[in-house]
Amino acid sequence: MTSLDEAVGSKYDALIQSDRVHGSLYTDPEIFAEEMAKIYYTTWVYVGHESEVPEPNDYVVKPFGPQSVILSRAKDGSIHLLQNRCAHRANLVCDAPKGNSTAFRCQYHGWTYANDGELLGFPYKKGYEGADRSQLGLGKVPRVESYQGFVFGSFATEGPSLTEHLGDAAGEIDRLVRLSPTGKIKLTAGWLKHKAKANWKMLLENETDGYHPQFVHSSVFAAADSGIGALYSDNADAVSRDLGGGHTENDLRPEFRRLGNVMGWFGTTEDKVPNYVAKMRELHGEKADEILIEGSPHLMVFPNLFIAEIQIFVIQPLAVDETVQHVTAIQFEDGEEMNRRLLQQTIGSVGPAGFLLADDSEMYERNQRGVQARNPEWLVINRGANRERVDENGHLIGYNTDEVPIRAIWKHYKTLMEK
Repeated sequence: MTSLDEAVGSKYDALIQSDRVHGSLYTDPEIFAEEMAKIYYTTWVYVGHESEVPEPNDYVVKPFGPQSVILSRAKDGSIHLLQNRCAHRANLVCDAPKGNSTAFRCQYHGWTYANDGELLGFPYKKGYEGADRSQLGLGKVPRVESYQGFVFGSFATEGPSLTEHLGDAAGEIDRLVRLSPTGKIKLTAGWLKHKAKANWKMLLENETDGYHPQFVHSSVFAAADSGIGALYSDNADAVSRDLGGGHTENDLRPEFRRLGNVMGWFGTTEDKVPNYVAKMRELHGEKADEILIEGSPHLMVFPNLFIAEIQIFVIQPLAVDETVQHVTAIQFEDGEEMNRRLLQQTIGSVGPAGFLLADDSEMYERNQRGVQARNPEWLVINRGANRERVDENGHLIGYNTDEVPIRAIWKHYKTLMEK
């Protein structure tokens, strides 16, 4: 292995190698600032879901990296992402987390904006003779697109489309929505926020790391008498996968197919949710059992959206050593029987008294404290590198305990950071 001092080429050639990454990637404030510029303010970033603003004039305040933006639905039904910053003196124009309003009024000097960002007016107009109101509206995220109701934004005025950005990760989102009896999901159960004193990439890596569950979550699996832990072992048929573009997944379908249990992915049986299963069979016919066996994806959409079978996580970097993880239960349209269980399981795993996210959060913070040590200064990411293989779709895969996803993330990260 080449040492940091011996490495040649770009800064990131030295910091990111095929089998290890340098600790400064998690601790250097200058690198964090560069990440915000080259990743969060350049690529497509997940912001919210159309179901959170179902009616005209609905709005919800959302994170966009360290920034605050307003996801609004205007009177004509169009979706906008507005920067939550008055054009006058930079005060927040919206502090309510959600609501319904045709306008936002800055509390500092009374400047008022329409919910599409247009400046409507300001008090004491005599001081602003000749002002061009068209140049004084709320800042807008230039590009806004949605896929299956998931709303993404990009501060880059040009670049790949959202479909191009998602690539084969789009098919995994399709897997999620097809579990709804109407083909639509809702994110309306409310959001919890978990703050971790750790770099955002610690969370990004962890979400599809199949090596840790048997150890970090062993007490949860034992207490719940869950078979989930067995899916993350070298004895399982489940695999880890590089979907390209920094998107990664733990594909549990091979194991679920082997077992062949309808609703087994959810840890239950069809007789416990008969109405839901009946609706799915009516909608999908012979295909229904396959869908109900394979279940929901375990997918990390780079850089900040994690679909964890039954819940959604959004990673929000605040500082080089501070990250907030926003989480909510997935809800299926016309799926009340399942929705109660989805909410209960989410509360039990990642709620205020839940165990699963508490385990992970402890690991994030321990990692962050440990990575500041001067020796060793590298983090090893080579597990399973000698047994990677290519699947029928041309994607690198490995055992579910292999670090295929982590290597995929760093490969894409390096490409972005070197631009």
